[in-house]
Amino acid sequence: MIDHLDGAVIPTGFDVPVEPLRRAAHYTGEPGCIAEARSFASLFLQQLRTEWCASVGGRADGAVLLVVSELVTNADRHSKGPYILELEGTDASVTVSVYDSSGAVPKRFPRDPERIGRHGLEIVHALTSELVVERVPVGKRVRAVVPFTGE
Repeated sequence: MIDHLDGAVIPTGFDVPVEPLRRAAHYTGEPGCIAEARSFASLFLQQLRTEWCASVGGRADGAVLLVVSELVTNADRHSKGPYILELEGTDASVTVSVYDSSGAVPKRFPRDPERIGRHGLEIVHALTSELVVERVPVGKRVRAVVPFTGE
């Protein structure tokens, strides 16, 4: 970044890239973990507002919390072990990653308002700009990018 003072160009030293805000939490699958994960994400969003001066509106805030809830719920239901929630944020988006011990790739079912349940990935897909599922040595990682769009 460069400031201009009375016509002079003064380098400020703030033009170096800034690392995204990153936080991770480990959950055992005990009752209450999904609520703890949402609370963790809420605190992360507040920290992103404070440290990054990110303009996270109500819609984006709700989208991040819903994506966290859906992905952690899926990990809780379908893995036989602990799982990790990893959040990475900038002033433009939050990436939500959930690692679990199950190698089974989740299925996204076609839209069907008559179906009861199994709408989790459909919801996540609707709220994100990117959704990737990949196998990792201990199971899988589901990564979703929630953009902060004009609200």
